[in-house]
Formats: sequence, structure tokens, C-alpha cells
Amino acid sequence: MVDFATSARSTVGLEWELMLADRATGDLVPRAPEVLAALGADHDPTLGVTGELLTNTIEVISDPRTTIAGAVADVRDRLALVRSATDPRGIAMLSAGSHPFAQWYDQSVTDSTRYRRLIERTQWWGRNMMIWGVHVHVGVDDRAKVMPIVRAVTARLAHLQALAASSPFWAGEATGYASNRALVFQQLPTAGLPWELEDWAAFERYLDDMLRTGVMTDATEVRWDVRPAPRWGTVEIRACDGVSTLAELAALGALGQCLVEDASRRIDEGAPLPALPPWFARENKWRAARYGLDAVVIADADGTQIPVRDDLARLVEELAPIAADLGCAAELADVGAILRLGAGSERQLAVATAADGDLRAVAEHLIREFDEGRPLA
Repeated sequence: MVDFATSARSTVGLEWELMLADRATGDLVPRAPEVLAALGADHDPTLGVTGELLTNTIEVISDPRTTIAGAVADVRDRLALVRSATDPRGIAMLSAGSHPFAQWYDQSVTDSTRYRRLIERTQWWGRNMMIWGVHVHVGVDDRAKVMPIVRAVTARLAHLQALAASSPFWAGEATGYASNRALVFQQLPTAGLPWELEDWAAFERYLDDMLRTGVMTDATEVRWDVRPAPRWGTVEIRACDGVSTLAELAALGALGQCLVEDASRRIDEGAPLPALPPWFARENKWRAARYGLDAVVIADADGTQIPVRDDLARLVEELAPIAADLGCAAELADVGAILRLGAGSERQLAVATAADGDLRAVAEHLIREFDEGRPLA
């Protein structure tokens, strides 16, 4: 039996993975342990600032909130706290799905039993996890709803992935993908799209199989793009690349919150849930990774295809009444701003083109966007 914590319906929490870089060069620096120690965060989890797999990364976490605005306010406050340690040290923060030119072999792994075990098992692919993302937790009021909600959100994951796509470069090369992170991350065991599991009992059987065979040690090692988070009583959306600005973080959070609440309401009403055959969901993930907001996605089981920009605009309109009820109408409307200005991948590619391929200019651009808190053309 896997317990599912009590969580208020459609409460929301945000997690934002941030790179630490030398402000002068834009290159990554392995100084997270130093920053966390300066803040006392290495001994005080209530600060909402933690380390991650690599020592060049910190994660800023909100408390569970009833609104996206409340979660974003937490993140903003915690960023100010982090800046009190990074600014005097000449450390810049930035966020994207990948760093434009850093090399995996220059990075160090955080000293943690969990991370050491991951690297020991996954070797080269584990060491290559130079990836940064956004995670959105949304509370679910009934364990029986969890797996149906996971399947419903999976049908729209490509939309979230396209909006957040911001990893067009990898280790100094243009990959041709808007979200190279999406394809790198799925190389880890238990990562990628979720298995189609009918109900909570099926999820428990899956976990039992994984634990008995030594694939995992606990449920936190389920690294699906959208997964149950039993400890918190949430569905956690993990498909999004890191984004450069709080406004983009808020828009992704609002869309995720509304998608979960939409599925929960459909379940209450006995209405059909969004669904895609798994082969279409997999193809959509690849298309969103390859083309970002220029992707044409498969919209239904009949194979209807539609530009993801058009389907996102439709989805925002469809979810607007739910957003109003949840108090995130303004944040959901900011999805439209991303559609107009371009996702992070588009902005990075434009900067690289203007700089004749100099990827240090891309790192500088990402730092400026983070500092100024707005997308820069």
C-alpha cells in the first residue's frame, strides 16, 4: 500500500532549477554548496532553497499555495535571499533547459548518497544531465483521481513542453532541437512519459515491481514527465525546460494548475477526459522537442493535426473560466505573451545569429533576462 498524502484540491507549488555562473564569463561555477552554507539552507529546509545533482545548481521552491500568485511571491522572496549570497560573490543566476556551451566533464556532482548511486548506475548519461527544469505540483483531493489525471495531463504535455522549450544548444553546439533537454532526460531509467496505468492499484503494482527488482529504492525515483507525488498529495508536472523569467514560470504554473483542475472537474462530472494513444503522445513529445512552438501536434485519437500555437491559444480560451475560479486568469493569459514573443529557444537562437554564433552572447542574454525578469528580444 502506497499512501497518498492529504492535499487540498488544486493547491499549487513551484520548483525552479537555477544555474550558477560566473558573471564575467557566463560559464557555470560549482558554488552551490558555498551559497547554501552562506544562507544556512544546507541545514534549514524551511528556507525553500536546496541543492541539486550538480554543484552548479540550486533549486528555489515555493510553499503550497492556493494561487499561482502566492507561489510566485514565495519564489521571488527566496530569490532575493539567494541574491544576498550570490551578488557579493560575483555569481550570476540564469535558467534555461541547458547551458549554451558548458561541458559535462567540467561539472562536479553534489556529495549525496542518492546522487552518487544515480551516477554509479547511469554512468555517462548521468554525468551528462546538465539540464534544468521547472516542476509544477498541483494538489489532488482523491487518490482515485490521480492516475486518470496523469493520463489526461499527458495528452497536453507537448503543449507545456513547447511553451517552455529553451535548450537549443548543448555543449557548444546547436542541436536543431528546441528542447534538447527533453530527449536527454528520458535516457535515465524511469524517466520519460508515464506508463498508461489504469488506477492507483496499478501504480502500486508498478512500484512494487520496481522496488523488488532494485530498479528504484522509493517512489521519488519515478522520474516521469508527469507523475504522482505521494508524499505531497500532488500530481507533479516535470516536462518543462527551465525558463528565464518569473512571468514565464507563472504562466507555466497557471496552465499546469488549470489542466489538473479541468481533469478533476471532468472526473466529478463523469465527463470524458482528454486522451491520446501512447504512440501519439510519444510523437507529440518528439515534435515539441524538435520544433518547439513551431510544432504541429496530434490533437486527438483520430490523428487530427494542428499547430501547437493554435491549439495553445484554443486551450487558454477553454481554460479561462477555470483560471478565473483559481485566481490565475492573468498568469494563464501570459501564455499569449510567450506565443507572441517566442519561447526561450527562439530568443536564444536569435541572439546567437545576431552574435555570429558566439554562444557567450547567449549566456549573457540569459543572465540579463533573469536579472531583468522579462523576455528580451
